[in-house]
Amino acid sequence: MKITKIQPAVKTAGRYNIFVDEKYSFSLDENQLLDLKLKNGFEISEKQLDELKGESEFGKAYARALELILSRPRSEKEMADYAWRKKWEEELSDRVLGRLREKGYIDDLKFAQFWLRARTGGKPSSKRKISAELSQKGVKKETIDDVLKGYSDDQELEVLQALVSKKQSKYPDRQKFIAYLARQGYSFDSIKKVLDI
Repeated sequence: MKITKIQPAVKTAGRYNIFVDEKYSFSLDENQLLDLKLKNGFEISEKQLDELKGESEFGKAYARALELILSRPRSEKEMADYAWRKKWEEELSDRVLGRLREKGYIDDLKFAQFWLRARTGGKPSSKRKISAELSQKGVKKETIDDVLKGYSDDQELEVLQALVSKKQSKYPDRQKFIAYLARQGYSFDSIKKVLDI
C-alpha cells in the first residue's frame, strides 16, 4: 500500500486528508503530519495503516477536548464524563486525558481556584454552595478544602450582604427570604448577622 495523495481538508482547517492507493483513508492534523513525516509515495503496511488511523482518531478526539476546555476550564471528571458521552474507547479516553494532564489543561486544583474566582465574582455564592458544586464536578474534598481556605468568613459575609441588597426587595416575606438565603448555602448565624435578626 502507498500514500498517493495528501491534501488539506475542506471542512476542517489544519487537518489533512490522506489517500492510500488513491482512496481517502484517514485525516491528520498539521502537527501529526509533521511528526509522522508522511509524504506522497510513502509505502505502508496494514499494521502501519491501522496505527495511523488510531492517530487520526486521537487527533480528532484531542481537538474536541481542547475546544471544550477553551469554552471554560474543566475538572478531570467533567472531561472523563465527556469522553464517556462521546463513547470513546477506554484506551483513546485515557490517552486524551493523559495528554491534557501532561499539558496542564486539566488540573483539579487550578480548576477549583478558577471556580472559586468565578463564583465569588460574577455570581456570588456561599462556601457551602461552592463546595457542593466542586464536589459534584469530581474535585476531591482535600482540594476543595485547600482552595476554600482562601475564602474568608468576612468575604463570605460581604458576598451575603451584596446578595441581600440585591434580592431583598423581591422577598417581602422575611421568612421566605431567610429560607432562600439558607438554600444558597449560608448559615443561619451569617444570615442573622447580615439581617440583624
